[in-house]
Amino acid sequence: MERFKNILVVLNDVVGDDDTLTLAANLAGKNDARLTVVENVQDCSLSSSFIDERKKRLCRLTESIRVAGVRIETAILKGTLFLEVIHQVLRGKHDLVLMVTDGGRGYRKLFFGSDTLHLLRKCPCPVWITKQEPQNNYDHILAAIGPLSEDDKDNSLNISIMDLATSVAHQNGAVLHIVHSWEVTGNDSLTLLSEITPEIECNILTKHKAIFQKSLGHFLRRYDLREINHEIHLRRGAPEFIVPEVQDTAGINLIVMGTIKKSVVPGYFVGNAAESILEQVNCAVLAIKPDGFVSPVVLEERFH
Repeated sequence: MERFKNILVVLNDVVGDDDTLTLAANLAGKNDARLTVVENVQDCSLSSSFIDERKKRLCRLTESIRVAGVRIETAILKGTLFLEVIHQVLRGKHDLVLMVTDGGRGYRKLFFGSDTLHLLRKCPCPVWITKQEPQNNYDHILAAIGPLSEDDKDNSLNISIMDLATSVAHQNGAVLHIVHSWEVTGNDSLTLLSEITPEIECNILTKHKAIFQKSLGHFLRRYDLREINHEIHLRRGAPEFIVPEVQDTAGINLIVMGTIKKSVVPGYFVGNAAESILEQVNCAVLAIKPDGFVSPVVLEERFH
C-alpha cells in the first residue's frame, strides 16, 4: 500500500462517506500520504453562498484528520461527477481514488451506479469503491487473478493485483482468497464435446487443471504467503461466474481486480467479463488498470 502517496477522496453526502474518509485517513497515516477530499456539485448554476457552505462543511468533516497531522486539502468540483473526478486525478496526479458507490438506484438497483462504472472504466489510477453501509474492517479479501503468462511483462496487471491484495490483507489481518479460473483448451476442448468415456473425460480435466495449477504456483512463488491466512480457489469456469460465486460463499468484502486489458480501446472492458463481474458482486472493489493505460478523458484547455 506504500505506493499510494496522493489520495483523492470523493464524498457523495451518502451513508458510508464517514467510513470512506476514515479509511483514507488511515491509509494516509500509514503511508505518509496526502489527502484531497472533494465533493461534486452537478448544478453549476448554484449560488456562491451555497458553494461556500459546502466548502465549510468539508473543512468541518476533515478537521480531526488535519489535527491528527495528515496533510489534507479540500475542494468543490462542479459538473458531471465522473468527468470532474478524472479531471482532478489528472490535475493533481492522484494515485488512488476512494469513493462510496453511487449504486442502488433505478429499477435494477445495481451495486455500482453509472458514475462509478465510468470511473472503473476510465479513471487512469486505481479506484477503490466502498459500500453504502458501515464497513469496520475488510476481513475477507479476494484477489482475482487473470490469465497468466510465462513472461512477467505480460503478468504486470496480475502482479499489481496481488501486490495490493496481499498488502491490504496484511494490514487488516484478513483472509486472502486467491481466485484463478481455468478451462480446457486446444483440441481437448473439442474432445470433451464428443462421446467419450468418463475415464477419458476425467483424464483430460486432470491434465488441464494440473497445467493451470503449475502456472499459478509459479506465479505465486514471488509472494511470501506464510504470514497471511490465505485460500487458493482454482476453479474451472469463466471468471464472470467464478468470482461472484466465491464472493458470495466466502463472505468477501473487498475484491481486488483488473478492469481493462492493455490491448483494448481505452475505457472499455474486455469481452464484458469484468463488467459482468461488477454487475453481480455487492462488495467493495479495488480496481486496477494495466501499465500504460491512457484514459479517454482528457483535461480541457482551461485546466492547463
